[in-house]
Amino acid sequence: MTITVYGIPNCDTVKRARGWLEAHDIPYQFHDFKKAGVPASRLQAWLQAVGWEALVNRKGTTWRKLDDATRAGVADDASAASLMAAQASVIKRPVVEWADGGVTVGFDAAEWARRA
Repeated sequence: MTITVYGIPNCDTVKRARGWLEAHDIPYQFHDFKKAGVPASRLQAWLQAVGWEALVNRKGTTWRKLDDATRAGVADDASAASLMAAQASVIKRPVVEWADGGVTVGFDAAEWARRA
């Protein structure tokens, strides 16, 4: 199994993450949410691995632009999955599936160095 990085190419955190992998000569596949969408089967696996609270980016522009009722309606795996499937930009990035089967969200160079 290879490393798969899920995200949006123009996201600064995704750029840093991909740059880190390339600087350390670590091969990976990139899945662009904007072009390829959010894979439903993977979304369910991420929810099981890290939980919806870690996956929903409540600090991002997309979240802030949602109306109060929509934000209040995100309260569990099912409601979060529905929102993330409809609006991929609300997913905290990058989501990484590691070769060992682990899943992380966001970029932390120290943690990545331990995993790589």
